[in-house]
Formats: sequence, C-alpha cells, structure tokens
Amino acid sequence: MPEAVWISFAFVLGLLVKTVGLPPLVGYLAAGFVLAGLSSVTGLTIEATDALGHIAHLGVLLLLFTVGLKLKLRSIVSPEVIGGSLLHFAITCVVFAPPLYWLLELDWTTAVMLAIALSFSSTVLAAKVLESKRELRAFHGRVAIGILIMQDLIALVVMSLAAGKTPSQWALMIFGLPLLRPLLYRLLDASGHDELLVLLGLLLALVLGGLGFEAVGMSSELGALIFGAMLANHPRSQELAKSLWSVKEVFLVGFFLQIGIGGLPDQQALIFALVAGLVLPLKGVLFYFLLLAFRLRARSSFLTSLSLTNYSEFGLIVASVALPEWLVPLAITVSLSFLVSAPANRFAHSIYEKISHRIVRFESRKRHPDEQPISLGDTRVLVMGMGRTGTAAYDWLQPHESRIMGLDSDPAKTEKHQKEGRNVVFADAEDTTFWEGLHMPSLQSVVLAMSDIEGKLIAARMLRKLGFTGYIVAHTMFADEARKIREAGANEAYLTMSETGVALASHLMDESGDQSAQVRNPV
Repeated sequence: MPEAVWISFAFVLGLLVKTVGLPPLVGYLAAGFVLAGLSSVTGLTIEATDALGHIAHLGVLLLLFTVGLKLKLRSIVSPEVIGGSLLHFAITCVVFAPPLYWLLELDWTTAVMLAIALSFSSTVLAAKVLESKRELRAFHGRVAIGILIMQDLIALVVMSLAAGKTPSQWALMIFGLPLLRPLLYRLLDASGHDELLVLLGLLLALVLGGLGFEAVGMSSELGALIFGAMLANHPRSQELAKSLWSVKEVFLVGFFLQIGIGGLPDQQALIFALVAGLVLPLKGVLFYFLLLAFRLRARSSFLTSLSLTNYSEFGLIVASVALPEWLVPLAITVSLSFLVSAPANRFAHSIYEKISHRIVRFESRKRHPDEQPISLGDTRVLVMGMGRTGTAAYDWLQPHESRIMGLDSDPAKTEKHQKEGRNVVFADAEDTTFWEGLHMPSLQSVVLAMSDIEGKLIAARMLRKLGFTGYIVAHTMFADEARKIREAGANEAYLTMSETGVALASHLMDESGDQSAQVRNPV
C-alpha cells in the first residue's frame, strides 16, 4: 500500500528534522525526494497518486481557511503592515524579475511569477517560531503576522489570476455571503467544543468554500479563505482554528510529499536554490529598513524582519498553480531558507543584543504610537486583562478605589471599555518593550486576569524584576499553574472554580440572611 510507505517515510524524516530544531515539513519534502530516489534506483513504482493529490488540495484549502479565521481588519489595517508588505512585494518583484529573466533565459511571465513566489515569507514557520517564544501577541509578533496575512492575500489574488477560470453568472451570489454570517455564527455556537466543531470547519472550508466556489467557476482557495474570514470576528474563531490545526497539518503533509515524489532535484534546481539562499539576507534587510521608515524601533524592526527572512510554502502553492515545472527548485529553496531561518530566530534576542549598537543608529527619533512608554501615573490598583474576570474585578474595586486602571492587549476591547467609562489602556504583558518603558510610581496592587498562563508568569516575573513590592493576585484553572504563578512572584493565585463555588455559597448565605431578617422583622 503506497499510503503506508508515505506515512512511514514522512514520520521518520519529520521526526529526524524536528530533533535538530527544524520544522517537520522539511522532513516531509525530504521524504518525498527519498521516495523518488528509491523509485529511480530500485525500479519500483512510487508515484503521487490521485489520493495523494486530493489530500494535498484539502491541506491547502484548510490552510487558507485558517488564515481567513485570523483575518481581522484591525490586525492588518495599519501603515506598517499594509505599507510594509506592499512595498516589500513590489520592490522584491522589481529587483528579482530582471536577473531571473536574463540569467535563466526565461520569458517575462515566468520570471515575474518566480519573483512573486520568492517574495512571500513562511506563515507556518513564522507563526510556529513566534508561538514557541510566546511572542505572537508582542508588538513585533503582531506586525509580522499582519504582514504575512497581507502576503497570503496577495498570493491568493495571484493564484486566482493564474488559474484563468471564468466565473459563471452564479458567481454573483458571493456578494450575498455576508447575509449568511448570522447563520454561521449560530452554527458555530451550537457546534460545541468537540468533533462537531471540527466537522463544521471541514464543511465550511472544503464543501461550501471549496466545492461551492468551484461549482460557480471560481477558485476553491478563494472560497476557503472567504468562509474563514466570515467567522474571524466570532469569539470562538481561534478555538475553531486550533481544532483544525492538526487536521490541516496532516493534510499538508500530502502537499509536501507530492512535491518531493514529483522528481529529484537536478543540478539547475540545486544551483537555483543555492543562489536564492545567498540573497535571502537581502529580504530581511529590506524589511528592516521599511519598518524603520514606519517609525518602528530598531529592536521591533529587527525581530519582525528576522521572523520574515525565509521563503514561503505559499510560494509553492502559487507555483503549483502557475509554475508546476518550478515546484522542485522552489521546494529546495524553501527548505534551505528554513535551515537558516529556524536557528536564527531561536536566538533572535541574543543576536540583536550583539549587533544592536551597529543598527540602532538607523532608528527614527519619532516613535510608533504602540511603542510609546506607558506611565501608570498615580494609579494604585492595576488590573491586567480586561476579559470577563478582569472586568468583574475592575467594576467591584472601582467604588472602593478611584485610582484604578485596566490594561488589555486587544485594541478593540480596550476601545469598548473606554466608551463604557472605564480607565483602560492598550498594553501587552507579553511584550518586553512594554516593560522596558513602564513607569509605576504609586502602584500598590495588581490583579492578573489574563486568559493565558504565560502572560501571568511573565507579568509576575517582570513586576518583581522592576522592583515592585506590592500585592499581586491571580486566578487560574489548575493547581500546578497556581504554583508556577506564585513561584514567579505573585502573592497568591486562586483556583477559578473554587472561587466560583465560594462566591455562589456567599450569595446563598447573603440571601438566606436577608430572608431570616424579613422573618424576624415583618413589615
């Protein structure tokens, strides 16, 4: 059975590259090339079947659907994201296309398409690297993800144009899709947290988005992205994305295996990949100076640029539609870029410390609004994380303490609280630049009400590191997390469900007391 061979080779080589700190997808590509090599040496027929092709296509659709789930306007509507991504794309194409045309003796269409494929950065690698370092919500992490989303949108436009499909008259129905959003929201709410949630994601991405758009003569990739984007503002959109993560990753294995099995790299492919690898640093340098031009600090520009200094699996997806004969050279190129980018990003902060004195002189004197130092002024009580728990704590404390402030890393949530009259400002506890510029001369108490454990640990450690000696209290769902929070510097960490039980019992006692008083003192 060819499936058993694919799974065995993909697992073994994926595990091998993971042990050396590289993304498993490098191993999947290698597994495909090994299978192709065995086929040519032994004479056995090992080829990409229709089943593998279908699996690969499903992986691409799920990837685009999960990209759509992250497609919130506030994450990309900023000058550094829109301007940085579009300028980098344009400059890269202008710089890369002529050499490709002259040196490789290509036609202009192929040269431009190759330049476009090389202009993208890896969403998979950057997201995994930032997540592993808990920097997805840091300022530089948000900028990097915003730029990657813009690149994904550009890639989708290119793929749709390259496919050359002519939509039918039924394609006009897509303009009515926003009317389905309330129904989709209800389905997402009703699907629970288990297998129905996964099935709903598959239904929207593969059936309604994929087959539905193909049926009206449009790109299935576009359909998957649009249906994902329609759910992006739902509170459970990220839960849906996480539930589909493993399914998407498994299907994408088929995509990378298919590329490798398609044929071994020849000398020209290896030379192309080597040259593309040598010019890879120019990609990061261009990002760095473009972000500086948008008033980002040198540190944020460097960390963002380094996470984007690689070539993208989306370049392979574009090539699969527009340049199938260039899939193998581009696959080798992407793999080589990962070999450089993954270790470099692991030591990004150390690298910056060593070279900061050389590159900081290019920094603008004007600061980006999100990188201004924050002063708590005369604030005495600080609530970090203004979700349901943080808001409840803030509202209970406000009548007793007027000098209270809330912090939250969600700009939309911050704006909502401000409109409701609460003293809440935007800040991210996981962003080191926030702590570098924090002033808290009058602070006495801190409530850690963020949803994730890592944010609480970072906040507790940094508060103590900055010399804060006041009271820090937090909540968590699990006893082991409570212990970690206390070890990080918090005075106390309460278990959420235990505190909920205590609160319910106190309400019951209060109500019982009121009724007893009424019996003793009838009106």
